[in-house]
Amino acid sequence: MPLKTSYQKYILNFKFDAGTSRGVLKEKETWIIKVWDTSAPEIFGFGECGPLKKLSIDDRKDLGEQIADALSRLEDRVLPSTAEEVFQVAGELAGAELPAVRFGLETALLDLLNGGRRVIFDNDFVRSELKIPINGLIWMGHMEAMLLQISNKVDAGFDCIKMKIGSLDFEKETDILDYVRRKYYQNNIMLRVDANGAFKVHEARHKLEVLSKYKLHSIEQPIAAGQPDEMARLCSNTPVDIALDEELIGIYGREAKRQLLEKIKPQYIILKPTLVGGIQSCMEWVEIAESMDIGWWLTSALESNIGLNAICQMSPYLKACGHQGLGTGQLYHNNIPSPLKIEGGHIFYDSEESWDFTNLDV
Repeated sequence: MPLKTSYQKYILNFKFDAGTSRGVLKEKETWIIKVWDTSAPEIFGFGECGPLKKLSIDDRKDLGEQIADALSRLEDRVLPSTAEEVFQVAGELAGAELPAVRFGLETALLDLLNGGRRVIFDNDFVRSELKIPINGLIWMGHMEAMLLQISNKVDAGFDCIKMKIGSLDFEKETDILDYVRRKYYQNNIMLRVDANGAFKVHEARHKLEVLSKYKLHSIEQPIAAGQPDEMARLCSNTPVDIALDEELIGIYGREAKRQLLEKIKPQYIILKPTLVGGIQSCMEWVEIAESMDIGWWLTSALESNIGLNAICQMSPYLKACGHQGLGTGQLYHNNIPSPLKIEGGHIFYDSEESWDFTNLDV
């Protein structure tokens, strides 16, 4: 029977002012899409399209119209019968220009294909048999506030801390890192930092040398994306392992991805499905990176629990190792209640809890 669709804009409200090198976030605009078969409308799949302002290539004023157009072309089709067919259909409808929409379509269709149970991939995570280790995210702010965040994360059981840097005075940021290293043994706490491209090219090498004193696991995107020659030079002789993040946005097609990684040769890449074009695109990045011995991990991009749930289920599906960046579900006053729980530095799916879509009108 033919498919039917609907969608809704949903504004997520932060519990606090979330500081980044690109400014302070107070709310997050996202779009929830719903897909069902006319023969059984009570069974439906949910997906989320949540591009990031000033970063995603589909951060555009007409995004609602683009979503409506993609969904109108999905209507009256028959539900794909395999994940591969889902990826093909989502690619046809959204293409390279709408990565967040493509991810939302993939998720909604896979959810419906799996019975409308918020199961994107039927694996140990969604069966409550796997807890995924995650990093505790430290937002930018006053030094005292950041130190308190770190202390709270460690007390909550996180053994991997990710700190955003690049907006405070660099000396103050290194003071925070020095405090962490003096207070907590290196073997007990893994430290990651994320510069969001804030370092100037001429200062990046020096700052990496300074940061290397604090035995960091890695630094994300030290300089702004779109400077592959400079990034390649940094990665070729860096005292701190470098992870590409924003650099991956807008790179589509297996060959283009391979060329980028061959040129820059980073130590890691970070995969945000909303930003890089969804599940199938992430699968390509993983295959290419692993063939070149480049490490990787998954990170959410401030999605609601609908998108976060999908990315969590992607983790075992793609055989992700180590700490993932999946701790953003607790950021909002009005997130969609879900079985996702964080405990002891891990995220898990509590199958005894239920989804609550009362706040949605989709």
